[in-house]
Amino acid sequence: HLLNEDIISMPDKWEYPWYAAWDLAFHCIPLALVDPDFAKDQLLLMLREWYMHPNGQIPAYEWAFGDVNPPVHAWAAWRVYKIEQKHRGRCDRMFLERVFHKLLLNFTWWVNRKDAEGNNIFQGGFMGLDNIGVFDRSAQLPTGGTIEQSDATSWMGMYCLNLMVIALELAKENPAYEDVASKFLEHFVYIARAMNDIAGKGLELWDRTDGFFYDVLNLPNGQHMRMRIRSMVGLIPLFAVETLDSDVIDHLPGFKRRLQWFITNLPEFGNHIETMTTSTGVQRFLSLVNRYRLKAVLKVMLDENEFLSPYGIRSLSRHHKDNPYRIIVDGDEHRVDYEPAESQIGLFGGNSNWRGPIWFPVNFLIIESLQRFHHFFTSDLDHDQFLVECPTGSGHKMNLWDVSLELSRRLITIFQQDANGQRPVNGASEPFQQDEHWRDLVLFYEYFHGDNGSGLGASHQTGWTGLVAKLIQQVYAEQRTRHTGLLDPKELEKLRS
Repeated sequence: HLLNEDIISMPDKWEYPWYAAWDLAFHCIPLALVDPDFAKDQLLLMLREWYMHPNGQIPAYEWAFGDVNPPVHAWAAWRVYKIEQKHRGRCDRMFLERVFHKLLLNFTWWVNRKDAEGNNIFQGGFMGLDNIGVFDRSAQLPTGGTIEQSDATSWMGMYCLNLMVIALELAKENPAYEDVASKFLEHFVYIARAMNDIAGKGLELWDRTDGFFYDVLNLPNGQHMRMRIRSMVGLIPLFAVETLDSDVIDHLPGFKRRLQWFITNLPEFGNHIETMTTSTGVQRFLSLVNRYRLKAVLKVMLDENEFLSPYGIRSLSRHHKDNPYRIIVDGDEHRVDYEPAESQIGLFGGNSNWRGPIWFPVNFLIIESLQRFHHFFTSDLDHDQFLVECPTGSGHKMNLWDVSLELSRRLITIFQQDANGQRPVNGASEPFQQDEHWRDLVLFYEYFHGDNGSGLGASHQTGWTGLVAKLIQQVYAEQRTRHTGLLDPKELEKLRS
């Protein structure tokens, strides 16, 4: 069915001249700032019949149809829709509707193909995170059995909320979409429920002792083992978060009744939905991570000895530098070590590393999620009611909006000149650090060293690393607001550099 004869936004047209579905989705966010029509066309392209399989699968790459990338297409379509609305003052509902219809097929493919036991816990394969786990999650496990994936399940929770929000938007003009929005609410409810009680066995992806989410290994003999690797896998549950304002759902009585039914009849769902009465109405908040678990996760994420780097959030906790995760299978040791630069093992050819480096796409989603949590927690008059230490142990308290800006600044710092005129992105490259002909030619690398911010992997990965443009826009717009319209001259000069 595949016939690729189109102009496509590529991850890297020089070093890696092939598209990847989730790379392209992230590319469309910065592209939408300059050319929303092209961004929309790219998202639609992957859903056309000469790309999408008749069964609803989106090709992960043009050379590996069996792999799956995280399902971020709906998120990207919604973000591009909102970016265009903000900058052009109008909504392209036709685009949103076209995307939605095709994503219904893709969602059904996920539910039918990647939920092996039918228990709303997903096994997506490697999910684009390559060598992040102790095993190659695309291959047959050396232990036998299956892995109940915290990340795949959370991506699906996020997917449900993305499609629900799109359906609610379309329902404003066509009530038929109200029923579909209720269906995605139902899917989210059962995913949230399953993460806390897998197949009714009392087994959770959440570890109450560590205050973190982990994958669970199901062995052929019926045993279950939580794999305590502190990685991005345990942070992805943060992405499934959405706030529903009363001005939206009060006009959709069917959806509102269905929402209330879940609240009334599934008391345990109360851990994943909160209701707050504000001066402007009632807000309802859906999330896989409630406020109590959020504090526990952020305590680990914002610890500079764990995930928090001077340059963003690492993909693996630095804790594993001195405490590698080990598992013995048939006399062979499998392990995960903290590797802040290139991979030291041969999984996936050794050319991809999620065991320590900083990756822009997931950092961007963390920042966006923190802002959504903040939007709900500050809906009442107490604007600082939810504070966390940042960094952990510093005694410095921040609200979640300020945490999101702090993470944004750290990511932007990768590209900025320091007091000595050095850019972290250029690492030890003498020409790029010193030569006047090269030092201002900034490259957008695939990922970045977890400790010093130097660029790694493909050096022309202008796609998802281009998300820094959106972060710069947001950080300095915030600074304008806080400085009554005036930018600090030194900060402005750093931005220009």
